[in-house]
Amino acid sequence: MTTVIDGKQAAASVVAAVKDAAEKLEAEAGRKPGLAVVIVGDDPASHAYVNSKGKMAKQCGFKSVQHTLPEETSQETLMALVAELNADPEIDGILVQLPLPKHLNSDAVIQSILPEKDVDGLHVVNAGKLATGDMETGLVSCTPAGAMILVRQIHGNDLSGLNALVIGRSNLFGKPMAQLLLNANATVTIAHSRSRDLAGIARGADILVAAVGRAEMVKADWVKPGATVIDVGINRVPAPEKGEGKNKLVGDVDFAECAPVAAAISPVPGGVGPMTIAMLMANTVIAAYRAAGRQAPKF
Repeated sequence: MTTVIDGKQAAASVVAAVKDAAEKLEAEAGRKPGLAVVIVGDDPASHAYVNSKGKMAKQCGFKSVQHTLPEETSQETLMALVAELNADPEIDGILVQLPLPKHLNSDAVIQSILPEKDVDGLHVVNAGKLATGDMETGLVSCTPAGAMILVRQIHGNDLSGLNALVIGRSNLFGKPMAQLLLNANATVTIAHSRSRDLAGIARGADILVAAVGRAEMVKADWVKPGATVIDVGINRVPAPEKGEGKNKLVGDVDFAECAPVAAAISPVPGGVGPMTIAMLMANTVIAAYRAAGRQAPKF
């Protein structure tokens, strides 16, 4: 019987632990964790994400601040706001919602956030700490951190002897995910669009993580019987069965085909997605504990 991994349930337990940690910090240190979210322009999807992040931060008992800037905001204005938030002792986490309008240099903005306040885990210092196995002082990118919790639910903390494949090599997900699997003692392969015989490589994986952004690319004959499949893709495809012009969300894995072959599989939606915001909250509470000179909780 295949286990369908419930990301909503896993995210709820992370959020409950974050809430407890935030209450404890307020009781002992007299301060709430502070999260500042910066959004530029009026992209509806970005606003929806930001609203859900703000709601979740309040639910966790954080001080939650949102800065909404107009589309035509200059690089200088945005950088000045980040500098201000870097200097604010009540703000532990700074999140600049991506994508930014095309005239802005996203990378310069992200790298200007203090690494200890970079709750998205995108600063080169945090990427470097993860790459060198420093899990104590860095912050890990939210989506891979969340996906890793789902892997640990199935396999525990030690992945010794297991072959893991990450399809996708992005700085945002593929590379940090591979690093997390490696730090947990898995034998890790990274495959991508230039890899030869992707299906053949995939068939050797005990843990298969798909993050390429191609709808239902991974088919049943790619999956080793009994493997754990983590689907990170979010693709909108036409759903004529729902009515004309309607869409539905699917992952990078053909769920209906692969589920009977896998021992455990994460669905889209409801798998890795809910974990991303939960881990953002976890990173914020970790940053707040460190800022207060206390031992940060582990998630």
